[in-house]
Formats: sequence, structure tokens, C-alpha cells
Amino acid sequence: MPNLQNKSIVITGAAGGIGAAIAKALAADGARILVADLSEEAANRVAGEITAGGGTAKAIAVDVRRRADVRAMIDAAVSAFGRLDVLFNNAGVAQTRPFLDITEDDWHFVTDVNAMGVLIGMQEAVKTFRAQGGGGKIINTASIAGKQGYEPLAHYSASKFAVVALTQAAARAFGKEGITANAFCPGVVATDMWKTIDKGFRDSGLTHKENEAFDGFAAGALLGRASRPDDLVGVARFLASSDSDFMTGQSLLVDGGMVLV
Repeated sequence: MPNLQNKSIVITGAAGGIGAAIAKALAADGARILVADLSEEAANRVAGEITAGGGTAKAIAVDVRRRADVRAMIDAAVSAFGRLDVLFNNAGVAQTRPFLDITEDDWHFVTDVNAMGVLIGMQEAVKTFRAQGGGGKIINTASIAGKQGYEPLAHYSASKFAVVALTQAAARAFGKEGITANAFCPGVVATDMWKTIDKGFRDSGLTHKENEAFDGFAAGALLGRASRPDDLVGVARFLASSDSDFMTGQSLLVDGGMVLV
């Protein structure tokens, strides 16, 4: 078992999908979880499921594009649990657009959440880690699209390349303070986000059947299936625990063998 007992962990985008799976698993390991999401109602539901199972969790609404929201989120974790040990920047959005159809509004919709939101989260976490005397872990959710650009997901891919770059830059900037920054890169995961992507393919006329894009991408996995949110739990446990203390600046592919680098 990872040594997560009483660790104070904030997870954004934790009301569903990968974030909810990680929140529930780390709470079962003894961590104290702040479930953060744009939907306060959905965040409360996940936090309630954790506490009903004997874990410790609180919920908060956050728009990761707003620094004041992110600051309030981290302060809420410190107030509730005494400190901040780990921040998972997991919140993200996706959008399908043919390359030539991407507008400025499309770009900002995706990159403001996926890239700027991660930057703000990292900055505010580091301020708190420093105030606590140093040390702390930042874990970012990137993507296989942060290793390889996909069309018609160019702006989404760009945002996830940015997550990888921010992870590396933060590792260089704060490593000597004992603050680590790592990321994990999921492949095709059966979540609501992929339902949105799949619908975007159909709306753009690129596919015609439900799950056609999802199944087509998943067919590239060497392990023979799409990922499930629980497939990301093991690497999240490792990155949140002291087992990863001498690791920073890395972006781990957890994709069933879709991208080999």
C-alpha cells in the first residue's frame, strides 16, 4: 500500500471520470481528499460517496481558469486538512474541430482550461508549498495527445503538449526546493470526455456511427482495449506517494501501448 495516510490531496476535475476514480482510490488509501470541480453538485456527490465509504473528503466548486478560485481551493484544503501535500491538476476539456475550422474562441475554450488552468494551479500550489517550508507534489493530467498531435484535435493536442512542457519547466524551477512535478498521459479512456470527442467527430461528418471514433482510436492499443478510469489509479498512487520522491519532470504514458516513444 502507498504511504498516503492523512496526506492532504486536492484533485481538480474530480467529479467524474479519471479524477473521481483517483479521488476514491486515494481516499481508500487514507488520504484526505478535496474534490474540486466546476460543478459543486457533482463534487459533493463524489465527496459524499467517499465519506459514506469511511474516507475523508470535502468538496468545492472551482473554475481552474480563475486564479481567485484556485487560490480559494488550495486555502480550503489547508483549512480543512492542515496543509497541502499533493495537487492533481486533472480538470480538462476536449473539442473536435477540423484543423482549418478551429477558431480563436475554440482555441481559448480548450487551452484556457487545459494549459492556463494547469499553470495557475502549479503557481498557487508552489506558493503554498513554500509557505509550508518546501516539499510537495504536483501531478498533471496530460494525454497521448501531449506526445503526438492528432487531427482534428489539434488545439487539444497543443494544450496537452503545453501540460508536458509546464511539467518539465516546473521540475527545473522548483526541484531544489523538494517540489516535484510529474504528469501522466492517458490514452483513449471510456469517460464522458471521450463521448464529447466522439460526438464531435460525428457532428463534423468525419464519422457516422456512435463510438466509431472511440473504437477506431482504441483499436491502436497494443493491449487490445480502451482504457478505463481505474487503469490510471496505480500510476496516480505511485506519483502521489513517497515512492516517487526522486522523480520529477516526467510524463508517463499509461495508454495500453498506443504511443511508443
